[in-house]
Amino acid sequence: MSILVAGSIATDHLMSFPGKFADSLVVDQLDKLSVSFLVEDLEVRRGGCAANICFGLGNLGLRPVLVGAVGEDFAEYRAWLERHNVDCDSVHVSETKHTARFVCTNDTAHAQIASFYAGAMSESREIELKPIVDRVGAPDYVIIGPDDPQGMLRHTDECRQRGYPFLADPSQQLAFGDGDLIRPLIDGAEILFSNEYEASLITQKTGWTRDEVLSRVGSWVVTLGPDGVRIDRAGEESIVVRAVPEIEKVEPTGVGDAFRAGFLAALSWGLGHERAAQLGCLLAVYVVEQVGTQEYEISRAAFLARCGATYGDEAVADFEPHLQTIRV
Repeated sequence: MSILVAGSIATDHLMSFPGKFADSLVVDQLDKLSVSFLVEDLEVRRGGCAANICFGLGNLGLRPVLVGAVGEDFAEYRAWLERHNVDCDSVHVSETKHTARFVCTNDTAHAQIASFYAGAMSESREIELKPIVDRVGAPDYVIIGPDDPQGMLRHTDECRQRGYPFLADPSQQLAFGDGDLIRPLIDGAEILFSNEYEASLITQKTGWTRDEVLSRVGSWVVTLGPDGVRIDRAGEESIVVRAVPEIEKVEPTGVGDAFRAGFLAALSWGLGHERAAQLGCLLAVYVVEQVGTQEYEISRAAFLARCGATYGDEAVADFEPHLQTIRV
């Protein structure tokens, strides 16, 4: 099984504001916006969408191939990922730029204000997938996550040209990308991932209706926050999977990446989309219950027990033969 995960690799700087951003915003003065928030803590964590997804896959017993660009400051991060079963041999190392930085502040309502410094990520456009495929074998899946836009387009075009099955996850790039960027990123994808708000951006910016999007992708997986996940396919009824109840909601950054890792792991095990969404929700809840995107540990027994409590014994029976974790 060969899974290539292309996208951002970054360091997250996460802060918490002990109030609500909304209380400091004057709606009719947003064009003059100038505010600062006194935060009460700072956590520096490993992150980036592709690295987060790879970490999740590695924790479920797979060995994903990380595809992205970093700076020479990546050595410690590389060692961490490799200890968690991630193949980093195809990561491009810039000679001039730092690894990307994500700086995010969350308030008590779980609203976020964030900035992203691309850094070495801009060099991902120099990465060709074929030499990676020659090294690891034909990919079962290539997931193309948020990254340098030209890099995303190059990877998507190469997948179409060479017949590599790809999954589209444009997420953060939807906010500033126009239709000319977004349309080729999703056209022909086996699966398109988005949340509800991003789904609206996709139809608005591409000019395609929901049905037209579905005619261009195999499946559209839309995460619904506490309401779970909806999976749409052209001409079929939607599949809706409920979320896993949280023990404690701490910090939401990276939840979507963990969901994608679980979803992709289940597909690689030969399971269907409903089971894939369930496994994605199971992994995602581990992230929301703590600070940081790669700080969770999975106990196999506890993970399966939580699965049974939410999705039943049949789901446990489907996951158990495949699930490999560091902790028993």
